[in-house]
Formats: sequence, structure tokens, C-alpha cells
Amino acid sequence: MQRRRLFGLLAGASSALAMGMAALPAAAQELTIFWAEWDPANYLQELVNEYTEETGVTVTVETTPWSDFQTKAFTEFNAKGDTYDMVVGDSQWLGAGSTGGHYVDLTDWFKKNKLDEIMAPATVKAYAEYDGRYWAVPAEGDATGWAYRKDWFEDPAEMEAFKAKYGYDLAPPKTWAELRDIAEFFHRPDQNRYGVAIYTDNSYDALVMGYENALFSYGGDLGDYSTYEVEGIVNSDKAVAALEMYRDLYQFTPPNWGKTFFQEDNQAITEGLAAMSMNYFAFFPALVNPAINPHAEVTGFFANPAGPDGDQHAALGGQGISIVSYSKNQEEAMKFLEWFIQDDVQKRWAELGGYTASKNILESEEFRNATPYNEAFYQSMFMVKDFWAVPEYAELLTQINNRIYPYVVGGEGTAKEVLDGLSQDWQETFKKYGRS
Repeated sequence: MQRRRLFGLLAGASSALAMGMAALPAAAQELTIFWAEWDPANYLQELVNEYTEETGVTVTVETTPWSDFQTKAFTEFNAKGDTYDMVVGDSQWLGAGSTGGHYVDLTDWFKKNKLDEIMAPATVKAYAEYDGRYWAVPAEGDATGWAYRKDWFEDPAEMEAFKAKYGYDLAPPKTWAELRDIAEFFHRPDQNRYGVAIYTDNSYDALVMGYENALFSYGGDLGDYSTYEVEGIVNSDKAVAALEMYRDLYQFTPPNWGKTFFQEDNQAITEGLAAMSMNYFAFFPALVNPAINPHAEVTGFFANPAGPDGDQHAALGGQGISIVSYSKNQEEAMKFLEWFIQDDVQKRWAELGGYTASKNILESEEFRNATPYNEAFYQSMFMVKDFWAVPEYAELLTQINNRIYPYVVGGEGTAKEVLDGLSQDWQETFKKYGRS
């Protein structure tokens, strides 16, 4: 196991003999990791407590609510503060974190430790890489998936009625078209039963991540990330069809579902409201806990279904862990990362409830069978795609929210009009930043 070592430079043996052994600077005894306030941060604290037992280095995971996580982090970065040694930052932060000089360049270390072979390829690209260099270590793998009521799906009367209406067997959907049929079938407001729960909150990235699930699986995209071309891509026929599908699903959601994110979508299952519910895998552990979910034993999970042409992707969640460039403890932080990437530590991380990005752990039968949702998570982490990670991503996010939200929840305009407007917004933004 990794052990703390003290490093010092001696001018030479004769100088050392003449001057005596000078006191060497001690390595850092404390490290602080900054993250959002949620269960995975608690699991990480449990994990780093084991690092402390091994090394004597105290590691504290400091948290703040998701609502001000980004603001608090970048306020500290812009002040060049050294409060945090590491940050478990959103994947979209890579552009701003690297070009702003806030993250330590880990490229040489990344290649030396062959992390591109250790971590699942999609997580390396999404959580670590920006502009051809590496700025983070994949830490909390996550993606959007689905929970569903197995007892509703497996009820003989429901199965018979569904097949009579749609002509195929009722089962977890393999396509978005099937998901739409099932949502329609179970939508029974007079019984306080609804078809589906989806993300609609436009205050950060919830609605956009929800739409991405459809967009990417319909074969659409948000633009060409290498050339910054968006016209004809973000408003392509496939993108329009995906947005129309997302709007179509909204009609089968529970009442007052126009501002919902992970908490409400979990409640759709725990309160017995919906047949299916979209959510990040990070929030699914609550659904297998009988103390939280009275329907835990009859709750199942599936990966994001495929689109009409067979494309199958899921919106990326999760974060990588970066060393803050203003930290005075960068060497000790690097030692921590060397410990964190070891197979036995990644396995322990998964056991505690964290979502490992380690390819070996993800592919193991032990991991895939460990929980009712791990198999779907495993499938998802090899097909995830993400939002723009450019420094101006926050502006892009605001613009897409402003465009698609009125359409999805209010039916304003058409999907084509909405996405044509978004294309214009993004072209102007990229022109402003000299990218086109």
C-alpha cells in the first residue's frame, strides 16, 4: 500500500557533513477535498478515512449544497485560494478549470499510470480530458438510467391488456418508442397512477440531461465539439424528433411536474406514482432501501433505451477529481490519487456505495451482480455522452434551458423553431469567444 515518504534535496555529501542534516520540510498532514453535498461525498469520506489509517494524513471531504457548489468552487478558484487541495468537479468544468489555470495538468502522471487502460474509455474522455490533456482522475462514475415498477409490468392482467393494445409483450423498454407506449399505457390520472417521471428542472442541467437521453439515442448531437459547428446538428431532423419525443413524454408525468429533478423522480417511485422514472444512478441506492422505498422489493432498473435507428447512449453524470493549482499540498494530493486508482481501493469505493469508473471493477461479475441496478450502470458507463465542456459551457447551458423549457413544459412553439433559435444562440456565443 502507498505510504507517506519525506523527500528532500541534499546539495552533496560533503555539504551535508559540513552543515549537518538540515531539517527537511514535512509533507502535508492534512488534505481537503471539496464536493457537493450528497451521499457519494459521505461514501468518499468513509473511504479516505481508510487512507488516513494507512498514512497518517488526515483527509476531509468538505461539502456544500448542489445549488451553490459551482459558485462556491469558482469563487475560491478565481481568488486563487488554497482552501481546497482537490475538487470533485463536474465534467463540464474541465474547460473552465483548465484554461483558467485552476487545475493541475495531470497529463504526464495520467500517462505514466496508464489511466486510459484502467478507467472505462468514456469516463476518461468525459471526466479527465480537455483539449488533448488530462486534468482529473475519473472519480464518481454516473449516468442517467431508469427505475420501474416490476409488479406493474409483471401483473398478468396488465400484460394481457398491453399486448392487446400494442401488439408486443410488456417488458422494460428496449427503445424510446416502447418507453412512450408504456408511459401512455400506465397513465391513469383517475387512479393516481402515471406513466413516467422525467427531468424538467431548468435551474441547472437537469432538463438538458433528460433531453440528452433522447437526443443522443436518436442519433442527434449538440454540435461538432472539434469545430464548434452547430447549425444543422443541434437543429437536425433527429434532434427535432428527439425533442418532440421528450415533450410527448411530459404529458404522461404526474401533476405539477414542470420543475423536477432527482428528488422528485425518486419520489415518483417511493410514493407509487409512476411506472418508470428517470434518474442518475447515484440516487438509485435509496430505491432499494425498504426504509425509504416501500416498493423496494418490486423496483427494477434498466439502461437508457435505444432510438429509432439503434443508437443507444445515456447522458453523463458524475465527476472527476482534480488537484487545485493553488494548493500548497500538491505533492501529497498526487500521492492520494496514486492510492485512489488502485484496484483494491476502487473495489472498496464501489462497496461503500461510490460508482467506480474502473474498467476492471465495472466488468467484474461481482460488481455487476452486487445490486439490482449495477448491471444497468455497467451498460450505461460504456455508452455515455456529455454536454459541451468548453469554458463558456454555463452560457450554453442557460441558452438551451431558455429555449427548450417553454416548449417541453408549456408547449410553446415547435421543436424545430426552438432548436433553430438555439442554433443561432450558440453560433453567436461561439463567435463572441472566437471559436468560429
